[in-house]
Amino acid sequence: MRCLYHFPLSPASRKVRLVLAEKRLPFELALERPWERRVEYLELNPAGTVPTLVEESGVVVPDSTVICEYLEEAYPETPLLGRSIGERVETRRLVAWFDGRFDTEVTQALLGQKHMRRMAGRGGPDAAVMRAGYVAIRHHLDYIGWLAETRRWLAGGSLSLADFAAAAHLSSLDYVGDVDWSVSPPAKEWYARMKSRPCFRAVLADRVAGIVPPQHYDDLDF
Repeated sequence: MRCLYHFPLSPASRKVRLVLAEKRLPFELALERPWERRVEYLELNPAGTVPTLVEESGVVVPDSTVICEYLEEAYPETPLLGRSIGERVETRRLVAWFDGRFDTEVTQALLGQKHMRRMAGRGGPDAAVMRAGYVAIRHHLDYIGWLAETRRWLAGGSLSLADFAAAAHLSSLDYVGDVDWSVSPPAKEWYARMKSRPCFRAVLADRVAGIVPPQHYDDLDF
């Protein structure tokens, strides 16, 4: 069976897990702590980042962006890049937004500072960076809410990788209680639709030792 090397709180890992499940592709998970820099894992993915997908055929696909593009090409029966050229452009733009700007301004500033630094043994959080992260997430939630109000899904008329990229980051942050859903009811409504999808079940069932998620985390009705 194909294997996905992942870390549970990694949004990149969650994005690929969601896409694999949405495409109904069976896979098994292998826990990887990227800060450990295991030699065996570096042989698969020299960058040492998660996730990395290993197909039954032995094909190794590193990096969440590369994996998702690969899955679109190899398993096109459930397309997630959009139906039109315009939707595909917008999908890729938003994936880059969430995995780039959102990740830097919000995920790394909150999840990274509060938990990942501690897990990796890199000391405590930087309070100034966290304050900036809490300001930034409000702006991003407003933007997600605007997208959700003006479109059926974030990138247009169909569910796409953009929705999974955004939901992966937000679900990781929601697990550690860092999403104030009252900021944007439209964003909350969109996320409720996302986490109600069957592909989300395994992700919502995950638990990380030492971190207890808020009560609403796996409540499909919030």
